[in-house]
Amino acid sequence: GFTAWLFMKDKDKDLNVKGAYLHMAADALVSVGVLVSGLVISWTGWTVVDPIVGLVVAAVIVASVWSLTRASLRLSLDGVPDGIRVDELELLAGVEAVHHIHVWAISTTENALTAHVVLTDLPRLEAVKRELKTRLNGAGVHHATLEFESVAERCDDLHD
Repeated sequence: GFTAWLFMKDKDKDLNVKGAYLHMAADALVSVGVLVSGLVISWTGWTVVDPIVGLVVAAVIVASVWSLTRASLRLSLDGVPDGIRVDELELLAGVEAVHHIHVWAISTTENALTAHVVLTDLPRLEAVKRELKTRLNGAGVHHATLEFESVAERCDDLHD
């Protein structure tokens, strides 16, 4: 239980830490379950308590690792990480459109993005790039590759 408590503060920042936290918390839960069922059996003689407590502990463990399993699958399949929102990038002044957006996790703590950005005002390119990267950083994307296009010279393939 103490080891789980040590992992608790960082469990939402890193998938590996979350896995270690859940493992330690499950171990503590199993120990508590064994203790409780042992006490109930010694006081009452109801041996049926042991499998009931075991099933309850198993259900709690399965429910708690569901989000870990989903996040692990998303990471391994290069899916968009939880909590990443890039749909507000077009709201920036000077940005006509954003397309070919691809977001994926590089690791359990870092995300990446590539996108084409259509600008209405090319001389503001550097200012727009800085603002976009600042917004992306705030959204949890720390590695961004942006390709800039003018309204007159957009790429032909706008299907992504």
